[in-house]
Amino acid sequence: MRISIIQSCYIPWKGFFDLIGQCDEYVIFDRMQYVKRHWHNRNRIKTANGVEWLTIPVVTKGRFDQPIDEVEIEKPWAEKHWRALELAYRHAPFFDALGPRVQAWYERADKERRLTDINELFTRELAGLLSLKTRIVRDTIYPVEGVKTERLLAISRAAGADRYLSGPSARAYFDESLFDLADITTEWMSYEGYPEYNQLYGAFEHGVSVLDLLFNTGADAARYLERSASLSP
Repeated sequence: MRISIIQSCYIPWKGFFDLIGQCDEYVIFDRMQYVKRHWHNRNRIKTANGVEWLTIPVVTKGRFDQPIDEVEIEKPWAEKHWRALELAYRHAPFFDALGPRVQAWYERADKERRLTDINELFTRELAGLLSLKTRIVRDTIYPVEGVKTERLLAISRAAGADRYLSGPSARAYFDESLFDLADITTEWMSYEGYPEYNQLYGAFEHGVSVLDLLFNTGADAARYLERSASLSP
Protein backbone atom coordinates (compact mmCIF):
# COMPACT_ATOMS: atom_id res chain seq x y z
CA MET A 1 0.00 0.00 0.00
CA ARG A 2 1.56 3.28 -1.14
CA ILE A 3 0.86 6.53 0.69
CA SER A 4 1.64 10.20 0.15
CA ILE A 5 1.39 12.83 2.91
CA ILE A 6 1.45 16.39 1.63
CA GLN A 7 0.12 19.79 2.68
CA SER A 8 -2.82 21.02 0.64
CA CYS A 9 -2.39 23.45 -2.23
CA TYR A 10 -4.78 25.70 -4.11
CA ILE A 11 -5.72 24.37 -7.59
CA PRO A 12 -2.39 22.45 -7.79
CA TRP A 13 -0.29 21.84 -10.88
CA LYS A 14 -0.40 18.56 -12.80
CA GLY A 15 2.64 17.12 -10.97
CA PHE A 16 0.72 17.14 -7.69
CA PHE A 17 -2.03 15.00 -9.22
CA ASP A 18 0.50 12.74 -10.91
CA LEU A 19 2.07 12.08 -7.49
CA ILE A 20 -1.12 11.39 -5.53
CA GLY A 21 -2.55 9.44 -8.47
CA GLN A 22 0.23 6.88 -8.05
CA CYS A 23 -0.78 6.26 -4.45
CA ASP A 24 -3.47 4.23 -2.76
CA GLU A 25 -4.00 6.97 -0.19
CA TYR A 26 -3.25 10.69 -0.04
CA VAL A 27 -3.23 12.28 3.40
CA ILE A 28 -3.92 16.02 3.51
CA PHE A 29 -1.20 17.13 5.92
CA ASP A 30 -2.79 20.39 7.09
CA ARG A 31 -1.90 20.27 10.76
CA MET A 32 1.47 21.61 9.64
CA GLN A 33 2.38 25.30 9.87
CA TYR A 34 1.08 27.64 7.19
CA VAL A 35 3.87 29.27 5.19
CA LYS A 36 3.45 32.63 3.46
CA ARG A 37 4.14 32.86 -0.28
CA HIS A 38 3.86 29.11 -0.61
CA TRP A 39 1.39 27.12 -2.72
CA HIS A 40 -1.12 26.73 0.12
CA ASN A 41 -3.25 29.68 -0.98
CA ARG A 42 -2.06 30.54 -4.48
CA ASN A 43 -1.23 29.16 -7.89
CA ARG A 44 -0.49 30.34 -11.40
CA ILE A 45 -2.47 30.44 -14.63
CA LYS A 46 -1.42 31.27 -18.18
CA THR A 47 -2.96 34.43 -19.63
CA ALA A 48 -2.59 36.64 -22.68
CA ASN A 49 -0.35 38.85 -20.53
CA GLY A 50 1.86 36.00 -19.35
CA VAL A 51 1.76 33.80 -16.27
CA GLU A 52 -0.26 35.35 -13.44
CA TRP A 53 -0.88 34.44 -9.80
CA LEU A 54 -4.29 33.74 -8.30
CA THR A 55 -4.01 34.23 -4.53
CA ILE A 56 -6.66 33.58 -1.90
CA PRO A 57 -6.49 36.36 0.73
CA VAL A 58 -6.03 34.84 4.18
CA VAL A 59 -5.67 36.14 7.74
CA THR A 60 -2.04 35.96 8.88
CA LYS A 61 -1.43 39.01 11.08
CA GLY A 62 -0.50 37.88 14.58
CA ARG A 63 -0.87 34.22 13.57
CA PHE A 64 2.67 33.28 12.59
CA ASP A 65 2.49 29.75 14.03
CA GLN A 66 -1.00 28.84 12.83
CA PRO A 67 -1.44 25.46 11.13
CA ILE A 68 -2.92 25.35 7.64
CA ASP A 69 -6.19 23.87 8.89
CA GLU A 70 -6.82 26.96 11.04
CA VAL A 71 -6.13 29.58 8.36
CA GLU A 72 -9.20 31.74 7.73
CA ILE A 73 -10.26 33.62 4.61
CA GLU A 74 -9.78 37.38 4.88
CA LYS A 75 -12.22 38.71 2.27
CA PRO A 76 -14.29 37.63 -0.76
CA TRP A 77 -12.12 36.20 -3.52
CA ALA A 78 -13.89 33.41 -5.47
CA GLU A 79 -15.74 35.52 -8.05
CA LYS A 80 -12.55 37.45 -8.86
CA HIS A 81 -10.64 34.18 -9.41
CA TRP A 82 -13.38 32.71 -11.57
CA ARG A 83 -13.50 35.86 -13.74
CA ALA A 84 -9.73 35.67 -14.20
CA LEU A 85 -10.01 32.03 -15.28
CA GLU A 86 -12.88 32.82 -17.62
CA LEU A 87 -10.91 35.63 -19.26
CA ALA A 88 -7.78 33.50 -19.60
CA TYR A 89 -9.37 30.29 -20.88
CA ARG A 90 -12.64 31.19 -22.61
CA HIS A 91 -11.05 30.39 -25.98
CA ALA A 92 -9.57 27.06 -24.80
CA PRO A 93 -11.04 24.02 -26.61
CA PHE A 94 -12.79 22.53 -23.57
CA PHE A 95 -13.73 25.64 -21.62
CA ASP A 96 -17.36 25.55 -22.73
CA ALA A 97 -17.65 21.91 -21.62
CA LEU A 98 -15.87 22.21 -18.28
CA GLY A 99 -16.37 25.87 -17.40
CA PRO A 100 -19.84 25.53 -15.81
CA ARG A 101 -18.61 22.72 -13.56
CA VAL A 102 -15.55 24.67 -12.43
CA GLN A 103 -17.65 27.77 -11.87
CA ALA A 104 -19.92 25.74 -9.60
CA TRP A 105 -16.88 24.73 -7.55
CA TYR A 106 -16.02 28.39 -7.06
CA GLU A 107 -19.56 29.14 -5.96
CA ARG A 108 -19.25 26.38 -3.35
CA ALA A 109 -15.78 27.48 -2.31
CA ASP A 110 -17.01 31.04 -1.79
CA LYS A 111 -19.10 29.78 1.15
CA GLU A 112 -16.11 28.22 2.94
CA ARG A 113 -14.30 30.14 5.65
CA ARG A 114 -11.17 28.00 6.02
CA LEU A 115 -8.41 27.58 3.46
CA THR A 116 -8.06 23.84 4.09
CA ASP A 117 -11.72 23.24 3.19
CA ILE A 118 -11.36 25.20 -0.05
CA ASN A 119 -8.23 23.30 -1.02
CA GLU A 120 -9.83 19.96 -0.23
CA LEU A 121 -12.88 20.83 -2.32
CA PHE A 122 -10.81 21.62 -5.39
CA THR A 123 -8.43 18.70 -4.87
CA ARG A 124 -11.24 16.16 -4.70
CA GLU A 125 -13.11 17.60 -7.68
CA LEU A 126 -9.99 17.89 -9.84
CA ALA A 127 -8.91 14.36 -8.93
CA GLY A 128 -12.35 13.19 -10.01
CA LEU A 129 -12.05 14.91 -13.39
CA LEU A 130 -8.69 13.19 -13.85
CA SER A 131 -10.29 9.82 -12.95
CA LEU A 132 -7.89 9.23 -10.05
CA LYS A 133 -8.86 6.37 -7.72
CA THR A 134 -6.74 7.50 -4.78
CA ARG A 135 -8.38 7.60 -1.34
CA ILE A 136 -8.13 11.16 0.00
CA VAL A 137 -8.26 11.70 3.78
CA ARG A 138 -7.34 14.38 6.29
CA ASP A 139 -4.44 13.85 8.67
CA THR A 140 -6.85 14.25 11.60
CA ILE A 141 -8.00 10.64 11.14
CA TYR A 142 -4.54 9.60 12.34
CA PRO A 143 -4.06 11.20 15.81
CA VAL A 144 -0.31 10.62 15.99
CA GLU A 145 2.53 12.51 17.65
CA GLY A 146 6.02 13.49 16.55
CA VAL A 147 7.64 16.09 14.31
CA LYS A 148 8.99 16.07 10.76
CA THR A 149 9.90 12.55 9.59
CA GLU A 150 8.71 10.95 12.84
CA ARG A 151 5.17 12.20 12.27
CA LEU A 152 5.18 11.12 8.63
CA LEU A 153 6.32 7.68 9.72
CA ALA A 154 3.65 7.46 12.42
CA ILE A 155 0.91 8.32 9.91
CA SER A 156 2.29 5.82 7.40
CA ARG A 157 2.32 3.05 10.01
CA ALA A 158 -1.17 3.91 11.23
CA ALA A 159 -2.42 3.74 7.65
CA GLY A 160 -0.80 0.34 7.10
CA ALA A 161 1.47 1.58 4.31
CA ASP A 162 4.55 -0.29 3.15
CA ARG A 163 5.60 2.35 0.60
CA TYR A 164 5.90 6.10 1.06
CA LEU A 165 6.01 8.40 -1.98
CA SER A 166 7.47 11.87 -1.53
CA GLY A 167 8.09 14.88 -3.71
CA PRO A 168 11.77 15.67 -4.41
CA SER A 169 11.87 18.87 -2.33
CA ALA A 170 11.50 16.85 0.90
CA ARG A 171 14.98 15.33 0.54
CA ALA A 172 16.39 18.34 2.40
CA TYR A 173 14.78 17.34 5.71
CA PHE A 174 13.50 13.79 5.33
CA ASP A 175 15.25 11.09 7.42
CA GLU A 176 14.90 8.04 5.19
CA SER A 177 16.64 5.80 7.74
CA LEU A 178 13.59 5.93 10.05
CA PHE A 179 11.43 4.48 7.30
CA ASP A 180 14.05 1.83 6.53
CA LEU A 181 13.98 0.68 10.15
CA ALA A 182 10.19 0.42 9.96
CA ASP A 183 10.38 -1.65 6.73
CA ILE A 184 8.60 1.05 4.75
CA THR A 185 10.14 1.71 1.35
CA THR A 186 10.74 5.36 0.50
CA GLU A 187 10.19 6.36 -3.12
CA TRP A 188 10.98 9.73 -4.66
CA MET A 189 8.89 11.43 -7.32
CA SER A 190 10.44 12.89 -10.46
CA TYR A 191 8.65 15.64 -12.35
CA GLU A 192 10.71 15.36 -15.52
CA GLY A 193 9.42 14.32 -18.92
CA TYR A 194 5.84 15.52 -19.02
CA PRO A 195 4.63 15.77 -22.63
CA GLU A 196 3.54 19.16 -23.89
CA TYR A 197 0.02 19.82 -25.14
CA ASN A 198 -1.58 22.57 -27.21
CA GLN A 199 -1.56 25.52 -24.84
CA LEU A 200 -2.75 29.08 -25.32
CA TYR A 201 -0.50 32.14 -25.41
CA GLY A 202 2.91 31.33 -26.82
CA ALA A 203 5.76 29.33 -25.29
CA PHE A 204 4.76 26.25 -23.31
CA GLU A 205 4.68 26.53 -19.51
CA HIS A 206 4.52 23.41 -17.31
CA GLY A 207 4.31 25.18 -13.95
CA VAL A 208 0.69 26.30 -13.93
CA SER A 209 -2.52 25.01 -12.36
CA VAL A 210 -3.88 21.72 -13.68
CA LEU A 211 -6.92 23.72 -14.80
CA ASP A 212 -4.79 24.82 -17.75
CA LEU A 213 -4.37 21.19 -18.78
CA LEU A 214 -8.05 20.40 -18.34
CA PHE A 215 -9.35 23.40 -20.26
CA ASN A 216 -6.93 22.67 -23.12
CA THR A 217 -7.17 18.88 -23.36
CA GLY A 218 -10.48 17.85 -21.76
CA ALA A 219 -10.96 14.10 -21.38
CA ASP A 220 -7.39 13.48 -22.61
CA ALA A 221 -5.89 15.30 -19.61
CA ALA A 222 -4.86 12.17 -17.71
CA ARG A 223 -2.73 11.09 -20.68
CA TYR A 224 -0.45 14.08 -20.09
CA LEU A 225 0.38 12.80 -16.61
CA GLU A 226 1.81 9.58 -18.03
CA ARG A 227 5.60 9.31 -18.11
CA SER A 228 8.15 6.52 -17.74
CA ALA A 229 10.58 6.23 -14.82
CA SER A 230 8.69 8.73 -12.68
CA LEU A 231 9.81 7.18 -9.39
CA SER A 232 13.26 6.55 -7.95
CA PRO A 233 14.45 4.71 -4.82
